[in-house]
Amino acid sequence: MKDILSFLFPGQSQEVILMISVIITTLLIVSGVLIVMRKFFPEKNIKEIVSRTKSWWIMIAIFICAIFINNTISYICLGILSFFAFRELYSVLHFRQSDRNALLVALLAIPVQYSLAYFTWYGAYIIFIPVIMFLLLPPILVIKQDTHHITKSMAMLQWSLMLSVFGLSHLAFLLSLPDIDGFASGGRGLLLFLVFLTEANDIMQFVWGKSLGKHKILPNVSPNKTWEGFIGGAISTTVIGYFIGFLTPLTTPQVIFTSAMIAIFGFAGDVVLSAVKRDKGIKDMSDTIPGHGGIFDRVDSLSFTAPAFFHLVYFLAYPPFQPFELIF
Repeated sequence: MKDILSFLFPGQSQEVILMISVIITTLLIVSGVLIVMRKFFPEKNIKEIVSRTKSWWIMIAIFICAIFINNTISYICLGILSFFAFRELYSVLHFRQSDRNALLVALLAIPVQYSLAYFTWYGAYIIFIPVIMFLLLPPILVIKQDTHHITKSMAMLQWSLMLSVFGLSHLAFLLSLPDIDGFASGGRGLLLFLVFLTEANDIMQFVWGKSLGKHKILPNVSPNKTWEGFIGGAISTTVIGYFIGFLTPLTTPQVIFTSAMIAIFGFAGDVVLSAVKRDKGIKDMSDTIPGHGGIFDRVDSLSFTAPAFFHLVYFLAYPPFQPFELIF
């Protein structure tokens, strides 16, 4: 597998090739086991784990393309991911008719945010949505003079942008981080580490919760979430992160701490979106992926883990890197 990937994608670091080989091999083994179980043990209810495994294939295919294709196309693909995530959010949040102009401006913020990341204008990137769009969108809403529920629209619109665009755009910015001496994997290795660990955390929490889960954490939000699943998943994710730390420039203590943070923030992203769906009385954000829900159902955890991971790595491993100051 490793030799095949090295041939198909020349120029990639051996660490990245090794990690993708491990992921694909693991998915093939798990998929094979599930096929056997469905054939010989049809009474076993494995529908949810089958769905999660299929989702894994979809996610890995998307992010392998983002890792191996040139940066420009990768940014476009990740920008489209944010577009679909934002569209799903505003579709279920039911904005007012008078909010359409502000929604259009919010959509136009997506290419701007990703362009700032592409050119590594960190200073502008980090304030564009939290500050500039925060100040720009409310007056646009006010211009329509429809004050009924306007406070709700202001809050929902900014929150939607933060979650689906600002949060997810950190995936793209990882690809623009500069090379570090002795760290061959670069931004692609960091992106792979983040995506794999976030998805592994989701699986580990599910497995531990199904196996040992008895004490529910948030029964009114996500009834299947248990303390056993959360703690077991967090520990497992931290251990996995330790073993794949070669994809990052972090020291061992930093890798352990960062992996634990990914587990915690991944859980937070999952339950936050669960609360939104429960509030709206829906099971999935959309049917974009037939049988697996919407785009945001697959990347909800990443909207929280991506900014947390990016800024941890940025300040731990790239303190001399100040692109905004260098450019201006």
